[in-house]
Amino acid sequence: MMWTERTVTRAGTRLSCRDWDSHHPGSATPVVLLHGLAGHAGEWDAAAAHLAPHHRVVAVDQRGHGASERRPADVSRAAYVADVRAVCEQLGLHRPVLVGQSLGGHTAMLTAAAHPDLVRGLVLVDAGAAQSDPGTPEQIGGWLDSWPLPFPTLAEARTFLTGQGLNGEAWAAGLEQRADGWHPRFERSVMVAAITEAVSLGAGTRAWWPEWQAVRCPTLLIIGEKGIMPPEESVRMLDSADPSTMATGVSVPGSGHDVHLDRPAVVHSLLSAFLTELRAQAV
Repeated sequence: MMWTERTVTRAGTRLSCRDWDSHHPGSATPVVLLHGLAGHAGEWDAAAAHLAPHHRVVAVDQRGHGASERRPADVSRAAYVADVRAVCEQLGLHRPVLVGQSLGGHTAMLTAAAHPDLVRGLVLVDAGAAQSDPGTPEQIGGWLDSWPLPFPTLAEARTFLTGQGLNGEAWAAGLEQRADGWHPRFERSVMVAAITEAVSLGAGTRAWWPEWQAVRCPTLLIIGEKGIMPPEESVRMLDSADPSTMATGVSVPGSGHDVHLDRPAVVHSLLSAFLTELRAQAV
């Protein structure tokens, strides 16, 4: 099963989406997949192929990433949330389940909080509501500066990225070839600006507990055992969730932050079970 590229435009910003549409009946719950910072829609290909026989699946290259607008003027959290709503409206996705990893999970959570009538369910993959370290933007910038760009070959890119503790194959698939080698399909400055806006409010940093507690749809937390979320954060999220979310959490043994890439079969099984449960609740 293959995907079709769709283009969504909102406020002059172009968003590229991979639409795995095999003409499911209107009762089938659609799924929207959101990657993390510096990621790309293609990292969800295996998950999309797993779900597509039973659901319409759309994976989004979020603004500043992949085939979407490379240098958007607005990288606010509100802009990312408005993009998700535009994707749903323009592609005819009625009450989808939002699945997001890392910053994409944060976007999914904020969308569910701001637009409760839009979202049927929510899956957060190593993404939470706690306050981020104020040094995160500088750390991200330094990490991106350490990449020996351009990579002469994809093989060398895979080797380097694997050495960074990443899934080298998936991350290298997000690169583009230019005359002098292989480059990321994002701008460093945009990535730093996006994460800065996500962790900051004015002169300080903020947490997102009010937004989390405003979520009203069934929610699944998928947490990497070796990811970035400390156990106390996930415990607090489960304890403080609105009862209507029926929030549950699963820690995936041996996985890092990119749970969907580190343990794809586990994540695919969890997604299928969550969607099956949603369908049973609707009967």
